[in-house]
Amino acid sequence: MHRILPALVLGVALLIAGCATVDEPSPPLQSVAAENDTGFAHSYTFKPLEFTPSAPQYALPLDPDTVTNWEEVVAVLDLGEEEQALLKEHGFVVAAYPFGLESDIVRPYRTLGEHDVPLFLSSDTLYHLYHLQFDETLCQIEKDTLAADLLALDIALLNASEETYRQSSGEAKEAARLNMGYYAVAVALLDPSGVTVPAEVRDEVEAELALIGGQAGLAPSPLFSYTEDYTQYRPRGHYTWTEELERYFQVTMWHGRMPFLLNATAEVSEKEARIQTAAAARTAALLAADPDLMERWERVYEVTAFYVGYSDDLGPAEYITAMERLFGGAKQTLTPDEVEALRQELLTLPPPSIYSGTGYQGVESPEEARAVLNATMGFRFMGQRFVPDSYVFSELVTPYVGEFTGTGAPFTMIGGARSVPTGLDLMALLGSDRARALLDEGGDSAYRDYDTVYGRLEADLAARTETGWHQNLYWAWLDSLRPLLDGCGEGYPTFMQTPAWQEKELTTSLASWTELRHDTLLYAKQSYTLECAFMYPEKPEIPGYVEPVPEAYHRLAALNTMTADGLSDLDVLDPAAEQRLSGLGEVIDRFTALSVKELEGDPLTADDRAFIRDAAESLDDLIIAPESWAALVADVHSNPYHGIVLEEGVGDIDLIVVACPTSDGEATLCAGPVLSYYEFTHPLDDRLTDEAWMRMLRKDPPLRPWWTARYAMVE
Repeated sequence: MHRILPALVLGVALLIAGCATVDEPSPPLQSVAAENDTGFAHSYTFKPLEFTPSAPQYALPLDPDTVTNWEEVVAVLDLGEEEQALLKEHGFVVAAYPFGLESDIVRPYRTLGEHDVPLFLSSDTLYHLYHLQFDETLCQIEKDTLAADLLALDIALLNASEETYRQSSGEAKEAARLNMGYYAVAVALLDPSGVTVPAEVRDEVEAELALIGGQAGLAPSPLFSYTEDYTQYRPRGHYTWTEELERYFQVTMWHGRMPFLLNATAEVSEKEARIQTAAAARTAALLAADPDLMERWERVYEVTAFYVGYSDDLGPAEYITAMERLFGGAKQTLTPDEVEALRQELLTLPPPSIYSGTGYQGVESPEEARAVLNATMGFRFMGQRFVPDSYVFSELVTPYVGEFTGTGAPFTMIGGARSVPTGLDLMALLGSDRARALLDEGGDSAYRDYDTVYGRLEADLAARTETGWHQNLYWAWLDSLRPLLDGCGEGYPTFMQTPAWQEKELTTSLASWTELRHDTLLYAKQSYTLECAFMYPEKPEIPGYVEPVPEAYHRLAALNTMTADGLSDLDVLDPAAEQRLSGLGEVIDRFTALSVKELEGDPLTADDRAFIRDAAESLDDLIIAPESWAALVADVHSNPYHGIVLEEGVGDIDLIVVACPTSDGEATLCAGPVLSYYEFTHPLDDRLTDEAWMRMLRKDPPLRPWWTARYAMVE
């Protein structure tokens, strides 16, 4: 057995320690914040930036006479009276991109340059480019390594289960039969032409495959009896690109969602629970006995844990450890008494933290909800991962939050209850005072017990150490957004000190988080040289401006380095990806240095001005076609009772026009691309793919969040 296994046991145990019981709804984030829960934090290095903001200021509302290029830019960008009014009021405005629909975040820099518009290099650009590297490296590793490892595991475990079935009797034989069916489904999903399904389980396997292929909704599992949400098996994200990725998506979803339950439920008898426990124990023992199989399992788990984190459920590590403690070793065949002893031992471990729909049923109280959650405790072969936003969302909806106490019809309310969460919940808990104010203003916090639950979650997140924020790429990505949510005080450019700018940065953060959820759906998504410089009569050359958020860029640089170093340590980083990550790191460092210069009022060098002016050249090398398109969608929360999912989307590129300060107290209009953001509910049985989302954007796009109208004119 490889020595990584105890570390995995510790990581999973720490992650889910302190989970709620029916009588004591204590949140797991307290344990997640534990100082010894380091995960992959050793790959993250960060030294705080030191700078003193003292950027030039100007007065608001803007006087167009004090803006060097007002008339020229307004004309080129076709800014109407409403856009101009917002620009004067806030010092910036987000508008529809005037040169046609655009979903490439780099191309607008070239187009704007061709029209002699000074460039505004947005933070959105770098966050989007990091998303591309994250999604591409994960996709490449899945294709090159993980799919083959899973297929080898599933074939070996299917063959072993068949052999055991022939040699066993009683409940041990039934456990082997369950494993035969489970791994036959997996092999058939990954390699449909290369599997011979054992006759003894053919009917159940074919029925499971039909449900998975049809993605038909909630239905009893033919193999496991409990209700499963088969809409989850619709490939989404980058998994729609090839048939190979679609197969990998479905088999990984199968391994991540289907538990071998420890307890009887309304749908699973006591005997079935014993059989499921015995079947899970045999899988764990087979892994423990075969170093090659364990190495493959660990590789899949460790690489995906680096990206997304540890499983929210029990797995091979916990079952092996429990059997070693009880029996002196992992036994492949257990007597009925040993199965019961193992079951009781495992029930002393913390239950899962996030309810994922297993055995779906209605509840009327928080206590009933905890009981249903605890009843899902069991073995998942490659369990889906604990991510903080899913936990937050699961806690901030009914029944943990009570009935609506306000007026109107907030986004989160269906039938008088908080039936769906909102991305604003997460952003507020990450530190955005503006997000919390918008929750209050929109009525989305006007529910009984909302403030109580919110306060508990806020305290839990505040207790996290720096190490806790960096234990994997998922947490570190969220951490990189926090500087955007802090708000900007004295010394920052005038436009950044407005409440409207806080909402713009909130949109950037929500869009980047949407990209994170898109890329991790399966686990908790051209060079050009400007021909001439920008010249304005009797004015110094002002080629553009970098959005000055150096602390955000500094954390993003650390996240980018963590990605490269961690994947290199895991021996899964190919040379092309390494080169792209290195190039992105250089660009982020340049953005950081230029931001500090702008904030401290230092003049830019000719080289600095050239970098901004010719930004498309630097950024083009980081684009990977076809993933460079910005539009994407991710379902982040399910409500089977109302038949809906919460969808988070990034749409076509918007244009931001900013009055950037000059040293003489005036301003120059600069423009650049920014991400757009959508949040809406959608039918459960039609979980959106990126392709379907693109069609929706073209034909009948949903409305943007109501609060974006204060700074944006994009509808």
